Amino acid sequence: MKTPRTHRRGAALLTAMVIVTLVASLAAATVWRQFRAVQIEAADRARAQAGWVLVGALDWARLILREDARANEREPVDHLGEVWAVPLAEARLSTFLAADKGQSLDADAGPEAFLSGSIEDAQGRYNLANAIEKKEPDGAETRVVERLAESAGLSRAAVQVWLEQLRQARHASPDAQDAPLRARSLEQLAWYGLDATARAKLEPWLVLLPEKKPVNVNTAPREVLAALADGMNLAYAERIVQRRRNQAFRDVGELKLLLPELPAGALDGERVAFRSEYFFVTGRLRLDERVMQQRSLVQREARGEVNVRRRERVSSLDETGSGQRTPLLAP
Repeated sequence: MKTPRTHRRGAALLTAMVIVTLVASLAAATVWRQFRAVQIEAADRARAQAGWVLVGALDWARLILREDARANEREPVDHLGEVWAVPLAEARLSTFLAADKGQSLDADAGPEAFLSGSIEDAQGRYNLANAIEKKEPDGAETRVVERLAESAGLSRAAVQVWLEQLRQARHASPDAQDAPLRARSLEQLAWYGLDATARAKLEPWLVLLPEKKPVNVNTAPREVLAALADGMNLAYAERIVQRRRNQAFRDVGELKLLLPELPAGALDGERVAFRSEYFFVTGRLRLDERVMQQRSLVQREARGEVNVRRRERVSSLDETGSGQRTPLLAP
């Protein structure tokens, strides 16, 4: 028979076990919270560092475009054979740091970060601002968009719907209570019903710039050149591409000599250009398992200054290149 003393010992042992269990649970929770706090702080620090690196890459691209403008003062022509058009292949970040300090490259030194990037001529695409500049539909410009949409497998009726909505939003009074949202990039055309699949098909050929700008025939793809004017086709566009590989176009007269079959005024100075103001600068940073990409729209002014008009950051890219997009204010 158990004595009261034995019962007290058992109760004390049970109480001690409960206390130990509670202390262990509280300690585990504390350690877990501290571990999560360290992880969050490390992620924030890595994000901030990546942001500064990408800003530095953007400044580097701006310097390249500014130097290109100075080198082409006598003959202002932009084409795909220039330095800015050569993409930066992925390279270890410590390579740039060692080169900057004049040190020898140590394969085991420096952060495990890899940087790549490119500069793309935004005026190599057709600018949607040309088609919506006027309050009333412009037949010639609308047909350009319709031809590009048809090449992408989209119906002309659907194009006319969102193009009209885009025009109304552009010319609506900002003070009106029912004023529609004004898109400032191709991604924002989703507001007007253009789905992601259609935008992905049109993205290599279309762009939405802040103002009306012609297409640079020295950088535009065949599909854009073929749709640029009534009477143009892929055969004429291929002729332009083959010619510019050897020598860039400098004026409209050279185009007319190459394509005498086109009607007069089909490709004039308002529709085509040979020098560009707007460029896309893309920087991509891979840090361990995290990938961050920043895309900026920059404008190179006549005096050579390069200003950032729009920035967008894409983080956590997957294998398809998609991820969360975060618009950033231009500095």
